[in-house]
Amino acid sequence: MLSPSALNALKLAVVWIGIAGAGVLGFVNADLVRDMLGLRLEFSDDDAPSRPASDAPAAADDDKPTEETSASRASLGRTVQLKASAHGHFHSRIHVNGRAVQAMVDTGASIVALTFEDARNAGIHVRDGDYTHRVSTANGVARVALVTLDSVAIEDIVVRDVRAAVAEPGKLTTTLLGMSFLGQLRRTQMSRGVLVLEE
Repeated sequence: MLSPSALNALKLAVVWIGIAGAGVLGFVNADLVRDMLGLRLEFSDDDAPSRPASDAPAAADDDKPTEETSASRASLGRTVQLKASAHGHFHSRIHVNGRAVQAMVDTGASIVALTFEDARNAGIHVRDGDYTHRVSTANGVARVALVTLDSVAIEDIVVRDVRAAVAEPGKLTTTLLGMSFLGQLRRTQMSRGVLVLEE
């Protein structure tokens, strides 16, 4: 019989193996994986995410990505290249509402998913009553608070008004850069351990 700590470690390993498998499969057939895995939100299109009140002061203008029109961004064709980690994951520093956050790219997640701590650091404060939506994850069903982020940026690529889910405290260990951001890009392609994102 396994001790409780060994059982928890085994559960965590299974979750990460599932996430890694979903990420690899996501590059093979992103549409299929998006339908089968990741964060499947159980809400209709009429349920617009709210913007929770922020207890933190707004970030200084210098901290926020510069605002540009969609036409000017698209014509520039900005690209970002990420190299896979030793475990095959793609990690990067991103900016959420102008604040730096470490994230893992996850094409199996239908929406950007923020850890509770990363959301708070980005000036997003949710309360217990905000966790009104349920999502399916590799570890079972969880409750999340839906929000709309002012901006999400990875290097020079900026997407505005991004739908996201904020996890309850302790329920998510890494922020996931999901399809609510990636789906707005012109191209998301993996080749020889390099992920190319093109705006």
